[in-house]
Amino acid sequence: MRLDKYLKVSRIIKRRTVAKEVCEAGRISVNGHRAKAGSEIKTGDILRIAYGGRLIEARVEKLAESMRSELAAEMYTILSEQRIEQEPEPEPENDLGRT
Repeated sequence: MRLDKYLKVSRIIKRRTVAKEVCEAGRISVNGHRAKAGSEIKTGDILRIAYGGRLIEARVEKLAESMRSELAAEMYTILSEQRIEQEPEPEPENDLGRT
């Protein structure tokens, strides 16, 4: 199963497009390797996700094409979760050339 789809179906990340953006930003690793949205995952893989000011480490327990929201948490086991400091937003460039 594709990583972005798994994140959406398991409801770790609510929208697939957001899951894809998080992957493209390099904030997700699978078994210690940076993962792309299309990376194939399997049962037993360890996901490390830096998203929304949190760092989550979870083990994939089950794969399913769709899952009811009340059962979605059965798809993974949280191994660790911690708050992280978010990086400050870069200051916008001055378009007028003034300093």
